[in-house]
Amino acid sequence: MNTLKTAFLMTLMMMLLLFVGGLVGGRSGIMIAFIISLVMNFGSYWFSDKIVLMMYRAKKVEENEFPQVYRVVRSLTQYAQLPMPKIYVIENPAPNAFATGRNPQNAAVAVTTGILNILNEDELAGVLAHELAHVKHRDILLGTITATLVGTITFVARMAQWAAIFGGGRDRENGGGIGDLALIIIAPIAAVLIQLAISRSREFAADAGGAEISGQPLSLASALNKLTKVNEKLPMRNAEPATAHMFIVSPFSGKSFFKIFSTHPPVEERIKRLQEIASGAR
Repeated sequence: MNTLKTAFLMTLMMMLLLFVGGLVGGRSGIMIAFIISLVMNFGSYWFSDKIVLMMYRAKKVEENEFPQVYRVVRSLTQYAQLPMPKIYVIENPAPNAFATGRNPQNAAVAVTTGILNILNEDELAGVLAHELAHVKHRDILLGTITATLVGTITFVARMAQWAAIFGGGRDRENGGGIGDLALIIIAPIAAVLIQLAISRSREFAADAGGAEISGQPLSLASALNKLTKVNEKLPMRNAEPATAHMFIVSPFSGKSFFKIFSTHPPVEERIKRLQEIASGAR
């Protein structure tokens, strides 16, 4: 299913680029956009994970640098029968984590220094198990492709804005201007809706999977509670809306506009479900 979703998103990204190419440059623009879309689809499959890691200045670390993280991840991967992922650390006081990569054999797990400072080992195991559940469910490629698509939609909206300002390739007297305006308004909303459709159900599934892998659903629940409270007061300053869905909790402040269209389900519901798992109700 995730493979089909990934193929759909890559096709959608190509169609969007072709559309904006025609909008700005007519037939020539479509040809240029087609070439760009091929490059972007190739790059998003092979390199989107590396781009996300570079975006957040994630540093690959060795076991002697962060033995606790390696010990926990190794134990969890053995239980889940997964390959050992690459471990990255982000120098950032905001506590958060995400997993990325195109498949379990090429997966990476990134944690911030902030998360290592506030969680005990059981809570950290719950978080890392959640990320490994994403790897096991093959959500990681879907998540990185979604980030690329959302970035592309944002680019399309900006191109439409430039076309509206400088004339573009449309006939303004025949309603082209109205179409451009609609695209400028609708495109960012569409980007958020795509993230919501992809992310929310996946987070619930990863919570359940993480509870199974770690065997400690209440530790994961405790971690989610801590992470959400701290992130509301100390959001990640360099977080990008296009990649927000990849993190275990929203990297934005609870008081921000992004709270309205959060890519994550309410933490209260996530904690409630984990408590039900712990009590055997699920």
